[in-house]
Amino acid sequence: MDVNEFRRRGKEVVDAIADYYENLDNVPPLSAVSPGYLYKIMPNEAPEDPESFEDIQADIKTKIMPGMTHWQSGNFFAWFPSNSSFPAILGDMYSSMFNIVGFNWICSPAATELETVVMDWLGKLVGLDKRYMGIKDDGTEGTGGGVIQGTASEAHIVVMIAGREKALERLKAQGLSEDDADKMRYKFVAYFSDQTHSAGQKAANIIGCKTHTVSTGNDLRLTKQALQAAIAADKAAGLIPFFVCGTFGTTNTTAIDDLPGIAEVAESEHMWNHVDAAYAGAALVCPEFRPLAAGIERADSFNFNAHKWMLTNFDCSALWVADSTHLVNALSIHREYFPPAEDSTSFVKNYRDWQLPLGRRFRALKLWFVLRMYGASGIRAHIREHARQAKWLEEKLLADGRFEILAPTVFGLVVFRLKAGAIAKSDQDTNLESLNKANTDLVAYCNEDGRLFMLSTQLKGVVAVRVAIGSSFGTQKNVDLVLDVLKESASRVIAEL
Repeated sequence: MDVNEFRRRGKEVVDAIADYYENLDNVPPLSAVSPGYLYKIMPNEAPEDPESFEDIQADIKTKIMPGMTHWQSGNFFAWFPSNSSFPAILGDMYSSMFNIVGFNWICSPAATELETVVMDWLGKLVGLDKRYMGIKDDGTEGTGGGVIQGTASEAHIVVMIAGREKALERLKAQGLSEDDADKMRYKFVAYFSDQTHSAGQKAANIIGCKTHTVSTGNDLRLTKQALQAAIAADKAAGLIPFFVCGTFGTTNTTAIDDLPGIAEVAESEHMWNHVDAAYAGAALVCPEFRPLAAGIERADSFNFNAHKWMLTNFDCSALWVADSTHLVNALSIHREYFPPAEDSTSFVKNYRDWQLPLGRRFRALKLWFVLRMYGASGIRAHIREHARQAKWLEEKLLADGRFEILAPTVFGLVVFRLKAGAIAKSDQDTNLESLNKANTDLVAYCNEDGRLFMLSTQLKGVVAVRVAIGSSFGTQKNVDLVLDVLKESASRVIAEL
């Protein structure tokens, strides 16, 4: 393919992408293929000779498209959103054009410096404390800063490594030799709640530390008191607390942990305090949500996924640290083929030392496009509209009389179930098992309808229905559809009892 054919084919692909988005609501959001469908219709080996663009394009429609679950559909309500937007797509096109491997400043100075700039922009936009900024107001280098990770799972791993480094340095400062300090690693304990995302446990598995899962109460929040009790028990057993993760907006219910209380405990125990705001962090662009996040200013690290609810295509997970020293010390490895910049300034950051891989794409470009083409006002409008739609759905469900809300509707997630009174027989009570089955059936019937996709979860043994509103391309009519399908499916569940 030469440049002239690329120009022609590129326009065709852009047209195909635009057509896809224009017609997305007319396509069932959930793929209906069976496992192994693609293996049966694909060749066993790569082609020996070149194939035409037309043939490949035809296979996209006939072979790939049937196996796609359409995350960008306005009728996708299953997991938290994976926002796409046309500005972000354009930014990614430029990133593919440059196709750099930006492991240090000299690889492409613009890539490093733009990332520093847009991460400071974004940090200020969500109201982060100045200590998280890479560049101070006077233009000198800050001790903290932001970096774009691939996912919140990667962010968990790197900050846990930084926390371990901090704990080891503290042991050495107390007089232990480096070897003796290293021997203490097996005693290190990380703390999560039973609502923390699985990324926390995976990070602990990777770095090889112990974990303590702290039970939450009926509000599903990690509290100061519960954390203190867990730490006291572990210290009595000779273990060393070194890391805690508080969550701003849990996956199950968007519960918000006791972030000020967690910060107080972490400070007194010299633990690394990480705040995982993977989904709900985007809401902090709106000042009215910021009081809910009191305590994040005291955290050692803060992370949210711009690729979830902030219009930026996957992958773009924004991580800030208040002090990058331990992170860089833990992950920095020098080789002769990594030449330093001759004139080191505050803008010369080697982001390879802030992440797990060596290489990295130019992800700051798409975030830059989004921040500029939507502006703060456009992003706020995007968030506020989804929060409004979620409250509207909550009100309509309650007005129906057959549903009950199981968790506060704060952001774009509505968590509810058919209530016992809606399915109870006149001559018998409804037990938890039958109530759970009714709600499991409710979700199954909604998905069986084919027009939308949603999921259930379990809250301490109670089956709950989750409707996650947040598609970049969704409108009120999509939420109207959810309500209609829920009502129809509820009637079917009740009729079949």
